[in-house]
Amino acid sequence: MNTAKKIYFLSDFHLGAPDAAKSLLREKKIIAFLDEIKKDAEQIFILGDLFDFWFEYKTVVPKGYVRILGKLAEITDSGIPIHFFVGNHDMWMKNYFQKELNISVYFEPTRFTFNEKKFLIGHGDGLGPGDHGYKMIKKIFRNKIAQTLFGILPPSIGIGIANYFSKKSRAQTGKNNEIFEGEEKEWLVSYCKEVLLHASYDFFIFGHRHLPLHIKLNNQSTYVNLGDWISFDSYAVFNGDTLELKYHNKQ
Repeated sequence: MNTAKKIYFLSDFHLGAPDAAKSLLREKKIIAFLDEIKKDAEQIFILGDLFDFWFEYKTVVPKGYVRILGKLAEITDSGIPIHFFVGNHDMWMKNYFQKELNISVYFEPTRFTFNEKKFLIGHGDGLGPGDHGYKMIKKIFRNKIAQTLFGILPPSIGIGIANYFSKKSRAQTGKNNEIFEGEEKEWLVSYCKEVLLHASYDFFIFGHRHLPLHIKLNNQSTYVNLGDWISFDSYAVFNGDTLELKYHNKQ
């Protein structure tokens, strides 16, 4: 890793929600941030739920988002790698990001090593104890047959149905995602501690939780949740030695 460069991590933009006008304001804010960090970014990780809904038909992708997609293409064209982890709101990705934007796409938590520091990185949905209902739904949604059947629906119908369930999902969680009730109730903390029984990591980085968290798991390992760009405008940056949780345009 170039010591003059940094690695940036951000997550949960939910573009498209709650409506077009507010989504556009958030999209422009994120683009301004990307313009700032591309000056010293060695790599950029986006940990899922970039969109509130995304589905790639064979020849159709959801309308809109041209600004953010153009910015991502500009960044990868400049030689800065972007890594994208699918989230629970945009899990139905195929190869559009890889072919059109030259972005690496991951569907499961993945291990990386930077400057001899070991990272486990993912979106975070369906990990840890509990939430068995969602875990079953996730298996169905990830099933190739289910995706093929959904793809048979005309885009106007399929996207309409998906947007309905995306809004319903956010309504059910609401502000509850922004409440910290202690480590023992953080399912991703439990997941990280379980992983540490079998392997060693310096940093665990996840999104999905919508609450910025920086928690020491032991003397070596740290768990960071990236929060979101709806309420917090939060992100993390690795300078080659330390990982810091930060807030855009906030002191």
